[in-house]
Amino acid sequence: MQKLMSRMRAAMQKYNMLEDGDRVAVGVSGGKDSLSLLYALAEMRRYYPKKYEVVAISLDMRFGDKDTDYSEIEKLCEGLGVEYRIKRTELAKVIFEYRNEKNPCSLCAKMRRGALHDLAKECGCNKLALGHHMDDAAETFMMNLLSGGHIGSFCPVTYLSRKDITVIRPMVLADESMVSCAARHAQLPVIKSACPMDGVSERENMKKLIAELDKQYPPLREKIIGAMQRREIDHW
Repeated sequence: MQKLMSRMRAAMQKYNMLEDGDRVAVGVSGGKDSLSLLYALAEMRRYYPKKYEVVAISLDMRFGDKDTDYSEIEKLCEGLGVEYRIKRTELAKVIFEYRNEKNPCSLCAKMRRGALHDLAKECGCNKLALGHHMDDAAETFMMNLLSGGHIGSFCPVTYLSRKDITVIRPMVLADESMVSCAARHAQLPVIKSACPMDGVSERENMKKLIAELDKQYPPLREKIIGAMQRREIDHW
């Protein structure tokens, strides 16, 4: 966890992610990435030079028309001294039943983002922290290139004027293996995803492609991130 927090601190300072008095909502899905981000940001409050508050927020998709059990995450938040808010939704039903999308991931991501932004604002937060890491950035870059024909990825910091909220991604300089190690070491209560697209999405295919290419051109992920930084693509 210390290595992860070190990478996070580097990213937070490089991209000026936090200011004194920020109230930061952490989007918590229950996966290893979002839980590691929550744990690290909560712990870093003790020594990070900028003073900030942390609020954990979860958007329950309600797969199978059932409420997700977040009780273990509630216990984690209590131990960390972090306020926790859960919003139950009908997003799974809308996407997989009403809309019956053939490629639901794009619509799902758009609807979840909007709902998360709204929930963060309801909690009085001016920042929303998401658990994207270096692997996610490299995968998005390759997906944009191969499927969309353009160069770019998500930004480390994005101000959304319509919502008046800033989205930050403190783990962008940490790779997925480091995040996984941190989650195991801290024994975080990871929730298995109930999404029917888990493991079969376009992003999963891109993850496998990058893993194969990395064997021939290592370290591929770092090269992609480095190229975006040198050219300052999408404010990297």
